[in-house]
Amino acid sequence: MTPFEALTDEQWERIFPLLPSNEGRKGRPFTNNRRIINGIIYRYRTGIPWRDLPREQFGPWQTVWKRHRSYARRGVWDHVLSQVISQADEAGKVDWAVSIDATINRAHQHATNTKRPEQDTGARSNYKKFSLGEDEPAGHGIGRSRGGLTTKIHQVVDGHGLPLAMVVTGGQRNDGVMLKDTLEDIYVPRPTGRPRTTPEVVLADRGYTSGVNRRYLRGRHIKMVIPQKKNEITARQKKGSQGGRPPTLDTEAYKVRNVVERSFNSVKQWRGLATRYDKLATTYRSATVLHAILQWLKT
Repeated sequence: MTPFEALTDEQWERIFPLLPSNEGRKGRPFTNNRRIINGIIYRYRTGIPWRDLPREQFGPWQTVWKRHRSYARRGVWDHVLSQVISQADEAGKVDWAVSIDATINRAHQHATNTKRPEQDTGARSNYKKFSLGEDEPAGHGIGRSRGGLTTKIHQVVDGHGLPLAMVVTGGQRNDGVMLKDTLEDIYVPRPTGRPRTTPEVVLADRGYTSGVNRRYLRGRHIKMVIPQKKNEITARQKKGSQGGRPPTLDTEAYKVRNVVERSFNSVKQWRGLATRYDKLATTYRSATVLHAILQWLKT
């Protein structure tokens, strides 16, 4: 493989049937799928401007960009990821003791020259088939934090550190508040019956401990491995017997929570994800989904 090729023949054979076909399609048919997808991956891996994509290897940059934008808007990458995870789940390769965390990335000036009204939600998966434009959050997933204009990737990974779901918000968004939205983005189809959307165990750091989150997880019958903050422990102890029992913490299980940190290390090897250059949150998020697909294809 050359530096311009990211997909092996085996990996391409797995995802090609999951991509949109030209059957019944109006307008120009999709062609050169493999070359164009390699171009999308190359752009995000190197972080170069779209216009600087080598034409000899990938063709016109406009074609590569439009294909990525089209796939992002139509939820193609989300569909491919869900199917790849479904195949792994059927083979028993998914560990449903999941870990959740978030990482913050700087937004380049090329990504921030858009209007950013008060942000209401983050960019999520498109498997629900939103109408055009409905999937883009009001603030484009960019917010102002200590580091300036930033964006945040909230991610759930399985016990092996492989991504199951991701949500993009502004950098100022609290991690714990996004626990529910991120977990509810898990969607793994099964050969029969309903898709799987609920993990067995959730591991998270102290940023996710709150009564709201614990009640939510308890209501979905999900085991929690989340340590309490010192002020929570102090407040409970002050109440004496009225404070109730402290939540249990499986310290041995908590030791593997760092798989989500290692997953972010892999994400940030792609320079186009470590720094955000995309104006639209859905476009940027779709690149994180594409990265996740490559991680699953290696299993």
